[in-house]
Amino acid sequence: MSVDLLLGLQWGDEGKGKIVDVLTNSYDIIARFQGGPNAGHTLEFNGNKHVLHTIPSGIFHKNKINVIGNGVVIDPTIFEKEIKGLSKYSLELNKTLLISKKAHLILPTHRILDAASELSKGKFKIGSTLKGIGPAYMDKTGRNGIRVGDIISSDWEKKYNSLLKLAIKSMKRVALHAYSIEIIHPKTLKKIKFTAPIPDDFSKVLEILKDNQNV
Repeated sequence: MSVDLLLGLQWGDEGKGKIVDVLTNSYDIIARFQGGPNAGHTLEFNGNKHVLHTIPSGIFHKNKINVIGNGVVIDPTIFEKEIKGLSKYSLELNKTLLISKKAHLILPTHRILDAASELSKGKFKIGSTLKGIGPAYMDKTGRNGIRVGDIISSDWEKKYNSLLKLAIKSMKRVALHAYSIEIIHPKTLKKIKFTAPIPDDFSKVLEILKDNQNV
């Protein structure tokens, strides 16, 4: 058994997705452990080009398990488009893709707060992709926000609406009155549930390692 880690140390655009795709045949599990949909991993095969934003790039290999870990933040709208884009490939995603229920969701308010933060920095702005990833991680570390596991519970819509109201109050405090809030439709959030989230992706990886498989 082995666990190998691929890290990008050149501020992005190193070709991580292509490398993972090439190496996938040597592994049983491909696990993404952090990050958001701020960049795309472009894969090209059989004359087809496909860009992945959230799903690990081992997804096109049969009999390989792909894990979206609890350190990943997921934009439901982008994720839905990604799933639709994969539909033409006849992949059995309900068998080959696992999502940690601890992974946090990026909400529309996260994107607005991201834009406001970048604007406030003036010439010292950091070049954010404005996809709400930073504010989503702030909610994660602050033990707030919506996690994938929340949408399994019966009162998840109540929690979502409660968090939305708090976010709107926060935006008003920083004078973001002009922004319109896009409410994510419950059906979009439910796209995350197309496969049962695993209770704890770390436990799943340990289970796989005990079975002498490679991650």
